[in-house]
Amino acid sequence: MATQSRAQRRAHEERVKSRTRRVMRLWAGRRSAPVDPRELGVNASTHCRPCGCWMCQADTFVAAVGDLGRFETPRQLMAYVGLVPSEYSSGGSIRRGGITKTGNSEARRMLVEASWCYRYPARVAMKKAEIIIELPKPVRDIAWKAQTRLCDRFRRLTVRGKKPTVVATAVARELCGFIWAIGQQVSPAMP
Repeated sequence: MATQSRAQRRAHEERVKSRTRRVMRLWAGRRSAPVDPRELGVNASTHCRPCGCWMCQADTFVAAVGDLGRFETPRQLMAYVGLVPSEYSSGGSIRRGGITKTGNSEARRMLVEASWCYRYPARVAMKKAEIIIELPKPVRDIAWKAQTRLCDRFRRLTVRGKKPTVVATAVARELCGFIWAIGQQVSPAMP
């Protein structure tokens, strides 16, 4: 039993190292990478929902997207990530399809992974409560609003009979909007 635990721990450490390398490659690929991803509001955006590897997800998202201040509206960020519906229009008829997937796939994947945490009821973990207190009040308010709204949306869409993957993608799109709102509250530090 102890051997299995050690093997699982090693496997977990390897996954973390692999993700860290991937995040570093993303940062290296950016033209003007900031010194520290936390300067761009990673710390704030991680508190929308405590789950699994939330810090890794936020680091990857911010590394892939960069400064959120460059997007004037949340829809621009959603389009950049590729979480907007495709559209088939002719004359007066408009039909919407699946998401376009014409954006940053790494950031989109991280948002969809993070959105699965909204299956559970909104709450704040005891360990995270101490960290959240340090955040500015507007960021805490946005994060709590995101948590309650997205948990409720996940539940309502599931009850309506939508496929779980479709529900997670819809929630990821809204999560992207909340992250944009937090990014507007937290300005990046200048290097």
